Formats: sequence, C-alpha cells, structure tokens
Amino acid sequence: EGLIAINGKLTIEDIAATIHAHPTLSEAFSEAVLDAGNMAIHKLGEKRK
Repeated sequence: EGLIAINGKLTIEDIAATIHAHPTLSEAFSEAVLDAGNMAIHKLGEKRK
C-alpha cells in the first residue's frame, strides 16, 4: 500500500479517504499517514513528566 501511495504521488488526504481494514498492516499505515497530517485518532497520549 505504501508503494502504491508513493508511485501514485498520493496526498495524505487521498490515503485518508481510502478504506483500511481492521486489524491489518494497512490500518497501521493509514494511522501513520493520518498522524503525519495531524489527524490520527488512535494514538498514544503524550508522556507525563
């Protein structure tokens, strides 16, 4: 999926708009892309000091 995104020059929005089945590697890829765009919803919180 990552290779297709790179070769297709897809944007964060393009990848975020596709379906990512649960639980799979493609779901992890989707969350990483969403995190890059500051849109991730499944993410660890900040570490407490």
